Amino acid sequence: MWRKYSENILPPLLQAALDSFVEHGYHGTTIRTVAARAKLSVPGLYHHYASKQALLVAIVQFAMEDLLVRSEDAIAEAGSSVEEQFRLLIECLALFHAHRSELAFIAASEIRSLEGESRTAHIKSRDKQQQMVDNIINQGMREGIFDAEHPKDTSRAIVTMCTGIAQWYRHDGELSPEELAIRYANIARMTLGVGSGSQRRSVLTAPTPLRTDARGRPDRG
Repeated sequence: MWRKYSENILPPLLQAALDSFVEHGYHGTTIRTVAARAKLSVPGLYHHYASKQALLVAIVQFAMEDLLVRSEDAIAEAGSSVEEQFRLLIECLALFHAHRSELAFIAASEIRSLEGESRTAHIKSRDKQQQMVDNIINQGMREGIFDAEHPKDTSRAIVTMCTGIAQWYRHDGELSPEELAIRYANIARMTLGVGSGSQRRSVLTAPTPLRTDARGRPDRG
């Protein structure tokens, strides 16, 4: 079910906090702002969350848990095919960052605002997500399916391409999340030398045949 997304996934109070963080930034948001948006009193808000930091932690935890579960489901759906695992995982990443653009944006941009163990835990979850892509690419390299001179850098670049969707994607834009996900998966596959892109690359990078004269010597003419 990793492809399915619904609206209003966050509890109203967390949604109010997310909207405030998107509009004002974490440091520009006050507890009073969130409470007013959620139609609560400040004491009423504190009954649920002890601080603004607690609101941020709950939001980024929800984001990463949702993404990790969806990613694991996408890989499982692909079965044993490394190429299919990669394709579906990249589609999953792109879909998440398009459908959940505001949630993903705050989870990425406000990592600087997380404190102590919460920041450490979030980085660990982020690294786990990156490791999923790393592992599949490395396996594909071992099997001769993928071709990358710098696999680790390529993996990081592909993930960054997907996470960047949250910064610019608009639901009233040219592409639906599903169309964008397919396009990004194809771009990622071509980056690793899979599909039509590998054919174009081989043509572009193939050495020009050396012209020779009748004696087999290089023809300088």
